[in-house]
Amino acid sequence: MYTLDEIKALADYAHARGLLLHMDGARICNAAVALDLPFRAFTRDVGVDVLSFGGTKNGLLGGEAVIFFPSRASIADFKFIRKQSLQLASKMRFISAQFEALLAGDLWRRNACNANAMARRLAESVRDVVEIAYPVQANAVFAIVPKRQLAALRKHSFFYEWADLDEERAIVRWMYAWDTPAEDVDAFAAHIVKVLHPR
Repeated sequence: MYTLDEIKALADYAHARGLLLHMDGARICNAAVALDLPFRAFTRDVGVDVLSFGGTKNGLLGGEAVIFFPSRASIADFKFIRKQSLQLASKMRFISAQFEALLAGDLWRRNACNANAMARRLAESVRDVVEIAYPVQANAVFAIVPKRQLAALRKHSFFYEWADLDEERAIVRWMYAWDTPAEDVDAFAAHIVKVLHPR
């Protein structure tokens, strides 16, 4: 997760070269909860020009929004670009209704809090049998596991390899969703312990 100073440094670098900064906010709600900051504090206020505000990874059936901060980013041509090269939903009001429900109260926060908490829960549950590669900042756990155990671990839940460390070890990415129940996390944790630390 980027800090405010890191985002501002990226924005300053881009702006000094006549470029705009786009932030991929697929998990923007998870970041807002983890940072304990309002959205504006780590987007517009530190120089982000265009934000993709993710909805589907925080509970929407299908909804993503593109937000332009008009002090720097021009939106004059975007309605035409969107129609030419992006998806233009014919019933935009149905997508908009989802965002209204997500953002009108604290649903976005509750969903993101759950995802982040489930990632922390897994990390704490398996910390004695697997090395956690990076601090758990939001809803992702990055762990170092033996490659020979990947197939056995995936028998419970599919996950991606994030990076190869060497011939024997890989960093894997375990992600947690807005609706992940604690019992699913505990079941996966038990499977990890069984595979990596059999008795």
